[in-house]
Amino acid sequence: MDFTLTPEQQLLADGLAKFLEARYDLQTSREAAKVGEGWQPAIWKAFVEDLGVVGACLPEEVGGFGGGAEELMVVTEALGHALVIEPFVDTVVLGAGLLGATGNDAARAAATRIAEGEALSALAALEDGSGGVLSRIETTATRDGDVWVLDGAKIVVTTAPLADYLLVTARTSGVANDRAGVSLFLIDLSDGAPAGLEMHRLRTIDDRQAADITFGDVRLPADALIAEDAIDILEKAWDTATAAVVSEAVGLMRKVFTDTVEYSKQREQFGVPIGSFQVLQHRMVDMHLQLEQSVAAQYLAILSLDKSPAERAAAVSAAKATISKAARFLGQNAVQLHGGMGMTEELAIGHYFKRLTAIEYEFGTADAHLARFAKATAEAATEAAGA
Repeated sequence: MDFTLTPEQQLLADGLAKFLEARYDLQTSREAAKVGEGWQPAIWKAFVEDLGVVGACLPEEVGGFGGGAEELMVVTEALGHALVIEPFVDTVVLGAGLLGATGNDAARAAATRIAEGEALSALAALEDGSGGVLSRIETTATRDGDVWVLDGAKIVVTTAPLADYLLVTARTSGVANDRAGVSLFLIDLSDGAPAGLEMHRLRTIDDRQAADITFGDVRLPADALIAEDAIDILEKAWDTATAAVVSEAVGLMRKVFTDTVEYSKQREQFGVPIGSFQVLQHRMVDMHLQLEQSVAAQYLAILSLDKSPAERAAAVSAAKATISKAARFLGQNAVQLHGGMGMTEELAIGHYFKRLTAIEYEFGTADAHLARFAKATAEAATEAAGA
């Protein structure tokens, strides 16, 4: 597979890598995550104004530079390599990408604010018992005169405590599991949450800000509805975000593997580097194989984002299942080969391991994606036979 970057894409990759190496300090980012604001606004501003990273992955109609899946891969892999905590996937891929896809004027205005670095967003889509299926929701939106009334709950909405815009999926018709009737609402949180909306803040294992959200008779203006029967654009945005997280995981694993190999050359036992022990060499070869399989899966997912829904779903689910397995293998072995110090706050490897652990379950588990892959493969084969 030839995946040579264009000169522009290579320039983007090199510029972002140099910026992160020079200005993105791991200790500072961890302090921001644990005891600070949860992110670094100055870094985000530099992403927007100095590097054009945010606009690189957005279409021109919302203020972006018209980049596509390849630019998304370049950016997210670099962000993973540096363990960036700023909410790029939530805000740019899911937020602005989904807002722009609705065709709604208010939504596009919100996407433009995101592209300009003036706002963050979060998507409240998953519910308790949904199993990662976007259409399996019970949150309802009913019309009452000139307003919509939302009732229900969403779980583990990452970036919600930081967000200026909250995108919410709710059922305007049908029952749970129906693909029809899933609509998308936009809530502006810049002036505070509307009455009846409660956020129960939490911090995830990888130190990101999140919240469980309940909606109790939340009354929204009529224009808060930005997309009816939105399941198709939701699934495409979700698959794009999943591919972005796959790419982020590759960046994380490259760093974890490199640091582990370097450590094995320096750490001595019985008077020799532990990297000279054949059993540990075999372990690191297995880690390298898992990493290379993940890179191939990453390319498959990225190159399939513009294909038919069934082909896209099969490729993305195959990649996510592969990544989930590899993330666990590389993370656990890297910590083990570093010994007890692998889980200390002072060493980067422990922080990377936590993020890899979160990615294993984020956007669906390996088992869920294997089942989705089987279903999507059958659908793609049926489409091909009927063509």
